Amino acid sequence: MSVKIGRKVPDVALHLTGDRQARLSDYRGRPLVLYFYPKASTPGCTREGLDFSAAIHKFRRQSCRILGASRDSLKAQENFKAKQGFPFDLVSDPDEVLCQAFDVIKMKNMYGKQVRGIERSTFLIDAEGVLRREWRKVKVKGHVEEVLEAVKALKKA
Repeated sequence: MSVKIGRKVPDVALHLTGDRQARLSDYRGRPLVLYFYPKASTPGCTREGLDFSAAIHKFRRQSCRILGASRDSLKAQENFKAKQGFPFDLVSDPDEVLCQAFDVIKMKNMYGKQVRGIERSTFLIDAEGVLRREWRKVKVKGHVEEVLEAVKALKKA
């Protein structure tokens, strides 16, 4: 059930901050940036979220919405969003349904040990629900600008 560029993404159920339920299909009609991060309130994940926050008006000018997702509990996501003031929702995916659909769970080295975790990844889904771009093994610095350029290019296409 893994996603592929040029194909519709699966219509996965989402548990959003604000304790709201949604589906990926609810986001059709406008482009969507869905980014996955390893763990709420850690330095790299905070920086990435703040970078998306700082650029939110540029994404909104492109009619693009943003969702951040991790395996964290809803409470952890709520705290992360509130503390950082993110102007977009976060998805709590402790059962890894969304993570599995986008194939972001990988074996990673952490302090010399192999652990299962989220590989920092971003996906650009068009207004029809088709995956147009993906970034895997994301490095945070400069990433948001690259995603924004892809959103602008998508709008022109």
